[in-house]
Amino acid sequence: QVQLVESGGGLVQAGGSLRLSCAASGSIFSINAMGWYRQAPGKQRELVAAIRSGGSTNYADSVKGRFTISRDNGKNTVYLQMSSLKPEDTAVYYCNADVLFVRDGYRYRDDFWGQGTQVTVSS
Repeated sequence: QVQLVESGGGLVQAGGSLRLSCAASGSIFSINAMGWYRQAPGKQRELVAAIRSGGSTNYADSVKGRFTISRDNGKNTVYLQMSSLKPEDTAVYYCNADVLFVRDGYRYRDDFWGQGTQVTVSS
């Protein structure tokens, strides 16, 4: 069907930057919204940022002005540029995509998730 593969996580000091990437592959007809979520230990998964096919975006209040989401529709890839990172940004970051895909000649729509990538910000 559809696979999402994330990359770019790692360990960074507070104030530093990281760029996450997520590439979607498979029998994709089109992708509507793509987004990044995160889950810290003991906390619920939360939306960080999302971007629609037309380019409109929305962000969690906690990351506004520090994170930027973008996408390359030709590559079915979404990016998250994270700057001025804080220890409270430490979490596993998951990519999500609302995908219209093809199977057996029919189109289906479903939500897909990546495997997650760890982001750790040290103080």
